[in-house]
Amino acid sequence: MASIDIPLKDKIILITGGASGIGLSLTQQCHALGAKILVADLRTTPDYDAFAKDKLNIIYVQSDVTKWSDFDRMFEACEKKWNDVPDAYGICAGLFEPPFSNFWLDTETESYKQVEVNVSHPIKLTRMAIKKSLGRGKRASVCIIASIAGIAGSIAAPLYCATKHAIVGFTKSVKDTESFTGVKVTTICPALVNTPLFTADKITQFSFAEEKALSADQVATHMLDLIQKKEHPCGTIMELSMAGSRILPEWNIPPPTGNGTGQELNAAAAMKAMLAPIEAKLNTEKAAKL
Repeated sequence: MASIDIPLKDKIILITGGASGIGLSLTQQCHALGAKILVADLRTTPDYDAFAKDKLNIIYVQSDVTKWSDFDRMFEACEKKWNDVPDAYGICAGLFEPPFSNFWLDTETESYKQVEVNVSHPIKLTRMAIKKSLGRGKRASVCIIASIAGIAGSIAAPLYCATKHAIVGFTKSVKDTESFTGVKVTTICPALVNTPLFTADKITQFSFAEEKALSADQVATHMLDLIQKKEHPCGTIMELSMAGSRILPEWNIPPPTGNGTGQELNAAAAMKAMLAPIEAKLNTEKAAKL
């Protein structure tokens, strides 16, 4: 069973994190294509509310992707609205080292919320997509947002990088499954993107510059290529930066180039900015000198 084109006109797409950032851009572009869209997010945003108002082909399901029971509610809403399961999935919900789930700040005592959102959620939803599609005898396409951090590392964001490496590894692992599941799984690894994930503190720490960042629209457009086009088979991992896009090989990946990849930064200055809040936190943990 080879990959097929899945044009989204009149098809159903489920988008997690679809009310803001890249997810909202994907929602908007899918609407322009004539898709039926189920947006699953923790809360809506003014931008989403303004866009989705009076659009009968868009429904919103309030959901927490760390609760697997909420996935059931997404599928129930889809069945109720369209009497079918999704043809495509844009898995966009994610966290980027927030204060409440951060390796260096270390505030959690039972589990890492960032791992639940960035790893468990896309993997479980992909498995459910397979199950639901097989049950309906239909093909489907899943695209997960990873990051250029999934093929590199960052001393300031080790937990985030670990979660994105996990998605790259997961996508590589399922590359030969479409022939018997009928579901294509791909991932996109964007470099720096101008989204709400870059809060004020991170703009300084990660040397964010808007002119070096991709737009959410650019990432969403490439996600649509991965979702819809058979030229991107199961297991495709696409890197996207200001220098353009490239499909990553399984082995011996050369480093990225261009603005927004981190390669263009002054190494000493960038390292100093990244380490400043880390050192401040670790200093509070050191034993007082006698």
